[in-house]
Amino acid sequence: MQFIDYSIIIVYLALLLILGLAKRIRKDSTAADLIVGGRMLTLPAFVASLVSTWYGGILGVGEYSYNYGLSNWLAFGLPYYLAAFLFALFLAKKARKSEMLTIPDRLQQVYGTKAAVAGSVIIYLMTVPAAYILMLGTLAQFLFGWNLWVGILLGTLFSLVYVFTGGFNSVIRTDLFQFVLMFAGFAVLLIVLYLNYGGMPFLETNLPETHFTWHGGNSGLYIATWYVIALATLIEPSFYQRCYAAKTEKVARNGIFLSILCWAFFDFLTTSCGMYAKAILPDLENAVGSYPAVALEVLPAGLLGIFALSLLATVMSTVDSYSFVAATTFSKDIVQKAFNVKHQSITSLTRIGLLLTATLAIIPLMLFDSVVDIWYTFGSIGTPALLIPVFTSFVGKRKMSATAAFYSILSSGAVSLIWYLSQFASGDGSYWFSVQPIFPGLVLSLLIYLITSREK
Repeated sequence: MQFIDYSIIIVYLALLLILGLAKRIRKDSTAADLIVGGRMLTLPAFVASLVSTWYGGILGVGEYSYNYGLSNWLAFGLPYYLAAFLFALFLAKKARKSEMLTIPDRLQQVYGTKAAVAGSVIIYLMTVPAAYILMLGTLAQFLFGWNLWVGILLGTLFSLVYVFTGGFNSVIRTDLFQFVLMFAGFAVLLIVLYLNYGGMPFLETNLPETHFTWHGGNSGLYIATWYVIALATLIEPSFYQRCYAAKTEKVARNGIFLSILCWAFFDFLTTSCGMYAKAILPDLENAVGSYPAVALEVLPAGLLGIFALSLLATVMSTVDSYSFVAATTFSKDIVQKAFNVKHQSITSLTRIGLLLTATLAIIPLMLFDSVVDIWYTFGSIGTPALLIPVFTSFVGKRKMSATAAFYSILSSGAVSLIWYLSQFASGDGSYWFSVQPIFPGLVLSLLIYLITSREK
């Protein structure tokens, strides 16, 4: 990278701070002001914030598209579009109409405090942004030559500064800026790749045949598991937070429909760039770095800086959003519900939650070296625990009892966790009966619902 590239990045970081720190949380701010910005989110802001927040796993997408080609669209794209469509169809308006602040608020309303606290702990663990912090460190390593852990620590601290002072509104202001950057950088990279190397004939000549198949060389069961994991969208805290914050019910529903179109176009950009990376640099040791590597290979000074902004914006918009969701889950849903803390303490507790979240996010980084593995593991354990209790709290007349919902959350999550751990006892790394851990937990949760639910 040249001086101009570093200058572009410095200007970006400065603008991010200015936008994020423009308005601080007031001492008299309510919980609604802090967590959902007073429910004034317009359609453009809704779309920009949701699109940039939910697509933070950019290096994981690069890793998958580099290794498996077009299958990226069928594993990481289509299942999530379908799940988001279901959310818009069945949950978006109901979530906004409920005027809640968090998912556990709804669990408490329908299933009681014990289920809400149990759900809060799982949501907290699922939203600790370990995968995205790993990506920040990896980006810093590729772009600046820093040690991985230096990049992780500095990137995390920078991402949390403005959230610490401005809350949800700071997240939205910075997301609007970063939404534009994430598309611009990948569009620039794809255009340069196409002009330099050509289109499909080049890719067909230089890529394995499996890169053009729906499975990419993976088993059908592996691909199917991602479709089930994608159902985690129906319990995705950032979706609910944006819907709760939307100005109207229509903004919530239509915002998700528009977001799906944006994600589909962005997936076209990212999948194409990942396949070019494989064709140009077929022997990368670490596929997580495929996007930075191909950008360093083909982009001139200046354009390289713009692409670096795209990567940073995509990841940082997710780190700040997920850190904030985790922090509010800690303050409002775990501490307040478990210990009956007064609303006036929410702002201070949320700031403590941000610091705790940043600290806890480091732990998974000691256990995993793949972004995709982090998603797969946490999705396989958290989704079975919460999917049915949360979905049925909004949809349908049949509800479980408070006790059944509580034990459903605990037992389903525990079964999937134990099933996940079975790979370490098998000797060959396989799960019991070769069944992915998400399925036994989901089956148990569904059985508990069918047996115990009654029409209310």
